[in-house]
Amino acid sequence: MNPVAVAVFASGGGTNLQSLLDTFGSDGRPDDSCRVALVISDRPGIGALERAAKAGAATAVIPPKDYDSKDAFGEALLAAMREHDIEIVALAGYLKLVPENVVQAYRGRIINIHPGPLPTFGGSGMWGHHVHEAVLKSGVAISGPTIHYVDERYDTGPIIAQWPVPVLDDDTPDSLAARVLKYEHKLYPAVLRALARGEIEWQEDRHVRRGAYGVGEKGFQINDETSSLASVQPAWRD
Repeated sequence: MNPVAVAVFASGGGTNLQSLLDTFGSDGRPDDSCRVALVISDRPGIGALERAAKAGAATAVIPPKDYDSKDAFGEALLAAMREHDIEIVALAGYLKLVPENVVQAYRGRIINIHPGPLPTFGGSGMWGHHVHEAVLKSGVAISGPTIHYVDERYDTGPIIAQWPVPVLDDDTPDSLAARVLKYEHKLYPAVLRALARGEIEWQEDRHVRRGAYGVGEKGFQINDETSSLASVQPAWRD
């Protein structure tokens, strides 16, 4: 079985993209389920594009401002993905709202990683350090990344997975961001692999079927022993 072709959308440095490239490569590993076939950005000259080129993945720069409408912008994205037979889309620090025609074409096959707990710390303008600043201001004890399906609004799609990361008394936005990012890089490849294998699924009632997932005394985990998350403890001590 050929690895599933994945398009990664990115707007910045691409550290989550790198975790996917390190796990799957651009051609796919012989025994794995997916590959990063295409990296799409809304702007040129970003680190994510450099990472993609170094790994041998195809790239495309598609700025929304070049199109007269959201639909036209979406059609350009879809055309680029058809060219590479893309089956799954993974957003990795992509700051633009995905056009509705793209969401509809990839419903249940387009996911995003968010650096804080959803739904509380999400929505327009809630990205990067803005999320960590809001978490610290709120006084919550637990933060951590959320992976969710993408729908037509910012950060409102059904939640697939979350990973608990403690908020420490002396945390700054930078220190919290660094600790959360460590677990983003572990969680995202595992969820993408599960999606490619058909182990998770968008349900019509907006719930998620998690055939290979469980929540036990170790926190979120994947039952498949081949997963990189199977033996990973939550970040209670770091």
